[in-house]
Amino acid sequence: MTISVVILAAGMGSRMNSDLPKVLHKLGGAPLVAHAMHAAQALDPERMVVVTGHGAEAVAKAARAQNSDVLLAHQAEQMGTAHAVAQAREALKGVTGDVVVLYGDTPFVRSETIEAMLEARKDHAVVVLGFEAADPGRYGRLVMEGEALSRIVEFKDASEAERAITLCNSGVICADASALFELIDVVGNDNASGEYYLTDIVGLARDQGQSVGVVRCDEAETLGINTREELAGAEAAFQARMRAEAYEDGVTLIAPETIHFALGTTIGRDSMIGPNVVFGPGVTIESGVTVRAFCHLEGCHISRGAEVGPFARLRPGAELAEDVHIGNFVEIKNAMLDQGAKVNHLSYIGDADIGERTNIGAGTITCNYDGVFKHRTTIGARAFIGSDTMLVAPVRIGNDAMTGSGSVITEDVPDGALALERSEQTTKPGLALRLMQRLRALKAKQQKET
Repeated sequence: MTISVVILAAGMGSRMNSDLPKVLHKLGGAPLVAHAMHAAQALDPERMVVVTGHGAEAVAKAARAQNSDVLLAHQAEQMGTAHAVAQAREALKGVTGDVVVLYGDTPFVRSETIEAMLEARKDHAVVVLGFEAADPGRYGRLVMEGEALSRIVEFKDASEAERAITLCNSGVICADASALFELIDVVGNDNASGEYYLTDIVGLARDQGQSVGVVRCDEAETLGINTREELAGAEAAFQARMRAEAYEDGVTLIAPETIHFALGTTIGRDSMIGPNVVFGPGVTIESGVTVRAFCHLEGCHISRGAEVGPFARLRPGAELAEDVHIGNFVEIKNAMLDQGAKVNHLSYIGDADIGERTNIGAGTITCNYDGVFKHRTTIGARAFIGSDTMLVAPVRIGNDAMTGSGSVITEDVPDGALALERSEQTTKPGLALRLMQRLRALKAKQQKET
């Protein structure tokens, strides 16, 4: 059976005290809404709809960055969760199967939990995700009749007996697509907030003689983000979870509390990550890789056996083949380094293709930007680039070629050739000594006069 997903991301989040929409605050290097989308994408949904509202244009941009196929719906006026889901009706027109409703500010619901809800849908018309709360607080309560869910009551509308219930509502709901919108059509707003609650479809389904079930998850999965303090707590929880997953995958973390992961960070077994390494989004590391201390990696792929750092920066588009060595204070951007290539010291390699077993000397720069356009540098296999070489792109260095230290290379270098570009050295015997004596005498005179 096919599924579709609706992610509610229309709220302003006034308690964040921010001009930024709540769902765009970052957790693990990615907007909150991206976490819900990431979990949903693992289910391979037929359609994914993000409902925007406050800061709609910015939220839409972030959603498209996460998934270019996402559909967008807009809730111009925030009138409750049922009203928000109703805005997705047109985007889901013609779909069959189930619809799962998630929330852009609830980042930890796992795809495995959603799959359990879809499985439970075989026995129930509507399935709600619930959790046992250590402190139920102002959560909505799930009122059960045996194993069946009778209704969901919001805290503001609950009696004292109902507030004593510890089984709480996460807000996540799964139902058949057509049935979901039929139920939403009859939701009213006769409640303390005057809003159209999605939770009311539970009672409406029961009134129609339909079965409603509950799938339970750990309370930590349902954590919603409403304040900066909660965001900080969520970041700590996210990092702890990522470290635990790394251990399970056979990764060694040196000083793990100093290593910062991002959403989607993937590391292969027998890799070692040193202290104070920061992962941005989109990093994939294969097995047996060493990343030394104080590296920053984002949007890059590192193949088996490579070594990176310390103090290296890999920017988006960096692609390291097997056994590549990237050393201290090296920056790589939008560049492919073939097997066994080495860039060990103080260099910038951007918009470039580096052949296998090529060695890049210290202080080398690919001069890729002319102020308007980016240009590419191509270096063949087994080349040797001398220290302090400036490669002015577009330029090609051939296989087995060399450049002399301190050269500014502006023309292509053929295979096997040596390219030198230096001004003639002039040596003036004794001039340095005479110049320093003169300057010191001048300084002594000035000090005496003052």
